[in-house]
Amino acid sequence: MVHIYERDWARDDILKRVGSMEQIAGVKIAEFSNGFERGVKVAVVRNGDLNFLVAIDRGMDIVNAEYKGVPLSWISPTGIVAPGFYEPEGLGWLRGFPGGLMTTCGLTYMGAPTFDDGESLGLHGRISYSPANLLNADCCWEGEKYKIVLEGEARESKVFEPNIVLRRRITTFLGERHIAIRDLVTNRGWKTQPLMILYHINIGFPLLDEGARFLSTTGCLAPRDRDALEGVEDFASVHGPRPGYREKVYFHSMLSDSDGNAYAAILNHRLLGGLGVYVKYNTRELPRFVQWKMLGEGTYVMGMEPANSLVLGRDKERDFKTLQHIKPQETREFNIEIGVLVGSELAVFEERINSVTGMRRPRVFENLESFIELCS
Repeated sequence: MVHIYERDWARDDILKRVGSMEQIAGVKIAEFSNGFERGVKVAVVRNGDLNFLVAIDRGMDIVNAEYKGVPLSWISPTGIVAPGFYEPEGLGWLRGFPGGLMTTCGLTYMGAPTFDDGESLGLHGRISYSPANLLNADCCWEGEKYKIVLEGEARESKVFEPNIVLRRRITTFLGERHIAIRDLVTNRGWKTQPLMILYHINIGFPLLDEGARFLSTTGCLAPRDRDALEGVEDFASVHGPRPGYREKVYFHSMLSDSDGNAYAAILNHRLLGGLGVYVKYNTRELPRFVQWKMLGEGTYVMGMEPANSLVLGRDKERDFKTLQHIKPQETREFNIEIGVLVGSELAVFEERINSVTGMRRPRVFENLESFIELCS
């Protein structure tokens, strides 16, 4: 059965009422034609109540997302920028960071600009500026469920240097309120390479607003710097936009359920009778989690960011002896689920969080080295 328009429908009952399934769901491939986004190929996905835009030419990242017309993600002033405008040096990455529901950072480096292993590295890596080769855009019935799938490959490569391929599959179902992302990262070269990946999930207004809160299966956390240390006890609270706000970044070590899954969400009980966005991921694949709290004017966003490393730079990961590597011809798998919670589901989600954490407050480490030693 498919649950749309406030009731359950059998497959044949839907098909008898439409000339094509495109009437109510599907995927359309298009190309932008104006300004900085000119030439960017995108996929517009509709699954009933949940609609989203996949930027194929930006690593198949998910930018705009809406639930019943309510925007879920924060969109930056840059919007979608064509990959040809990429500025790899320093903080140039930010000149084309659209925010969006999910931006991928990596693959051989991400985090703060730094100098490592004889190479100058900019912010957050290259993969989100890499055009993907679209392999599949398909809609089909699987029994009584209508499935929408996008699949493509993006690559970080250089002669004599890394040859890392990201194969991404994005799946959703008509009438369901979640998106599944499965990434296969393969080293197609013949030298072991660093592997750093982070999923930058950016929630904005109206879901993010005064009275909303961040909820997670956090066991312990550490502030990145003095700005984050100030008010660390309020890491989960949300207030309205403030002038001159300085971003706060928190590193979380997540507790997981019996399947190894960790959970985080931003919930707003005041919006439409209760609305939230959650992320679910496996800590065996992604042992780190970064919370980006930026409640300034215009840049009013909270990031939920599963990762396999922190965001202090590749040289720091090397110093901490936590830098991951991928061997020649090796494939690593990463799975993320992003979904929408409505009404009573918010309370059910909170119960799930409490069942994992035992309702214990996270332990706060002011010293980053202690956090890494004791919470890894």
